[in-house]
Amino acid sequence: MHIPDAFIPLPQAAVYWGIALIFIALSLRWARKEMTEDKIPLVAVLAAGIFAIQAVNIPIPWGTSGHMMGAALAAIVLGSPFAAVFILTLVLIVQGVLFGDGGLTTMGVNILNMGVIGGFVGFYGYKAAYPLFRNIYPAAFIAGWLSLFVVALVTAVEMALAGTFPLELGLLSMGLYHGVIGIIEGSITAAAVYLIHTARPDIMIEPSKVAVAP
Repeated sequence: MHIPDAFIPLPQAAVYWGIALIFIALSLRWARKEMTEDKIPLVAVLAAGIFAIQAVNIPIPWGTSGHMMGAALAAIVLGSPFAAVFILTLVLIVQGVLFGDGGLTTMGVNILNMGVIGGFVGFYGYKAAYPLFRNIYPAAFIAGWLSLFVVALVTAVEMALAGTFPLELGLLSMGLYHGVIGIIEGSITAAAVYLIHTARPDIMIEPSKVAVAP
């Protein structure tokens, strides 16, 4: 899922960075408004947990890898897709700068994919699934699976546009691997939501009452 340096031409990488910076700025605005003292420990725990689950990488042909993401979990628990952008940005900066996981020129596209697209798909997937079940746990599972699967397909398209590998093979490989990994992602998302909701029900917000603006 992490796209390394040289896999995306610099002009394309610059465009992705520009889009990512807009959402990073919006996520910082969310943090200034919503990061109260009682939420700081939760954000730290979520960031650490997401960092940990992303550390388990499964090699995928043509140079990328498959792993869980955690964006849906952050968006669901904190009630905003911008929370996912904020946390995933922090995680990806640490991974890229200190551990060389993902590139610096491609950090923008990685933030766009995992933070922005993953966070928004996870958040709105959760909101869309909730009325079908009237239960947050299956809705969280679907949101986790869908966010990972969609980001995998988007990554394959970006790599094809960059000329890194063919679109059909990329969609097949990334979609197949992450369709399976997404089951684990969805299960972890639902389990984490269950644990947090059981321990601190005051933290979780009913999906229909969530405000989206940063």
